[in-house]
Amino acid sequence: MKITSIHLYAIHLPLDQPFTVSYNTYHEMPSIIIKIETDQGISGFGEAVPDEFVTGETFESTYQLLKQTLAPIVMGQNPAAFEKIHDIMNHSVYGMPAAKAAIDIACFDATGKKLGQPVYQLIGGRFHDQFPITHVLSIAESEQMAEEALSMIKEGYNSFKMKVGTEVDKDVERIKAVRNRVGPKVAIRVDVNQGWKNSATALTAIRHLKDLNIDWIEQPVIADDIDSMVEIKAKTDIPLMIDEGLKGSKEMREIIQKRAADKVNIKLMKCGGILPAIKLAHQAEMAGIECQVGSMVESSVGSAAGFHVAFSQKIITSVELTGPLKFSQDVGNLKYDVPFIRLPEQPGLGVDIDEQTLQRVTKFQDVIT
Repeated sequence: MKITSIHLYAIHLPLDQPFTVSYNTYHEMPSIIIKIETDQGISGFGEAVPDEFVTGETFESTYQLLKQTLAPIVMGQNPAAFEKIHDIMNHSVYGMPAAKAAIDIACFDATGKKLGQPVYQLIGGRFHDQFPITHVLSIAESEQMAEEALSMIKEGYNSFKMKVGTEVDKDVERIKAVRNRVGPKVAIRVDVNQGWKNSATALTAIRHLKDLNIDWIEQPVIADDIDSMVEIKAKTDIPLMIDEGLKGSKEMREIIQKRAADKVNIKLMKCGGILPAIKLAHQAEMAGIECQVGSMVESSVGSAAGFHVAFSQKIITSVELTGPLKFSQDVGNLKYDVPFIRLPEQPGLGVDIDEQTLQRVTKFQDVIT
């Protein structure tokens, strides 16, 4: 089986409501869908959701990199040669993980279809039966976040990820408001997205949270400041998770050596796809560090890829892949059974692509042959 052509679709997925994190507000999510075709008539879909604040890639640069470099250099390769394809990409371009993730995911999808197996069977087999889904609360006023949390409990959710990271006083007020509204037993995770910037500010905030039964605090400081994570971890008993600070194996080695986190957030868009994510999970497992598979708010394509990774690895104990639940239109049909996700058994990613919707949300496209 050889890759004979690659279709690129630059799309904008409309969100049901604006999504605000510490560094930006999104009204729609820019994404790049790719479709690889093979000489055996088998196709595979992948996705890139770049973020200049996280992966260092823009929407436009990622599209052009795929069009001009990555798609041409993998032409004629066997999509099942995952390691070789990554080696070819890595020798041609340094970094650019979201672009590489699109190729990687499409190759796994095509290979799973060729073999008649779900992707998780290609990377270790299924370990988990299901995962609870966490509802993500976008940054808003305290009362609004609390009301949204209460309404989501009525829909079946029992855990929340709170986006914060603006002003410490307001962030503490938001967290307290949600805890007071949902009661003491509902799980709350706090994601700062680097917004508290340094250890002094982060510790000031954390002092006000010690009695609120927080599951963990995610990336309170600037991504590259691993030493501040070490300091915070030494001064609080609230578990710490690294997200933006973990991109690949180099950062994972430093996190392990310095014992800088209790948990790590693996995202396919940060590390380069399914194969690199599995390698990170294995590194973490050897060090006894639990993992989560997180989201860059991907469509059903990228979200399904993340779920296949999560379902196949024992050390992955939580997921936050809720992009498809936020879109008013999606290119795929990944199904959620709130408050759980149960992966389909179909070959490949198990996602059917709605070609009409794909064309409707496409801004521009190309074919590389």
